Amino acid sequence: MTSTTMRAITLNSAGLADLHMTTLAVPRPGPDEVLIRVKAASINYRDLVVMKGVYKPDIGFPFVPLSDASGEVAEVGSAVSRFRVGDRVIPTFIQGWYGGLPIPERRANWTLGWPRTGVLQEFIVVPADDAVLAPRNLNHFEASTLSIAGVTAWSALRAGNIKAGDWVLVQGTGGVSLFALQLARSMGARVVLLTSNEEKAARAVSLGADHVIDYRTTPEWAAAVMSATDGRGVDIVVETAGNTLSESLKAVAFGGFVGVVGFLGGFSATVGIVPMIERMIRVEGIAVGSRNQFEAMNRAIEAHDIVPVIDSVTPFERAAEAFQRMEAGKHFGKMVIEF
Repeated sequence: MTSTTMRAITLNSAGLADLHMTTLAVPRPGPDEVLIRVKAASINYRDLVVMKGVYKPDIGFPFVPLSDASGEVAEVGSAVSRFRVGDRVIPTFIQGWYGGLPIPERRANWTLGWPRTGVLQEFIVVPADDAVLAPRNLNHFEASTLSIAGVTAWSALRAGNIKAGDWVLVQGTGGVSLFALQLARSMGARVVLLTSNEEKAARAVSLGADHVIDYRTTPEWAAAVMSATDGRGVDIVVETAGNTLSESLKAVAFGGFVGVVGFLGGFSATVGIVPMIERMIRVEGIAVGSRNQFEAMNRAIEAHDIVPVIDSVTPFERAAEAFQRMEAGKHFGKMVIEF
């Protein structure tokens, strides 16, 4: 490492209009840390709502946004044995969470992309224990999409005790939903996918979706889900919209599972209690996942040669265009920023 400065993109006020290219000092790793040269970063819906001041209204400016990245180890601290210079690595989203349930203080304060500094800069420093090796079958663009969307989908399916022959419902064609589709299919499950676009529906079928429902023409889509599953319902719902929870509960099989992973449609939902009780439905919030879950998912990705779906790759200098595309809802899969 000879460079002492790096390019970074900071947000100076809430909204997408105040993104600026700047120069920062390259951070130095401590004894237990690694310096990562970022090769690619990807955007999540969380990043968008954080930047707009909706999800974290107490955000401080300026800050470096984004949570997901892939890169190469450029330098290791004196006490690090987990990685070597040149290793391809991905930082974990929730730093300090290795397995089990996260410590509440770390769940609130140790997430990359706020309150911890984000990854939209050429170098980042993280503790060596808070990164994982990238799957060997993926390039940096693909690997950069995993730490939130991939791990969230994996955690939801595992929490639902997925098994071959199960039916899984996924909502839309964003990153989490497409990861859930690909992972569920690799585990022998069948998938019902909701979308509102014929082109996206065709692409979802090509990825393995068994049944696609247009939620705009069929807003009360639970009945269509029941029909697609011969009246049984789905075993697992990966609830990314949030405000559709009531409809999801109607689509679940007896003893089924709803993993609430997102809030694309809003931060609140009204649900009926009686159906949950009578049909013994389990509802659980999914907060991404631990490092152990991340590494387990990566093993599955390698074993089944799963390749993340990338919507677009945008140069670092034009990162604002990628945020605008996400805000417009035009994407199919993940949007990646190339360094």
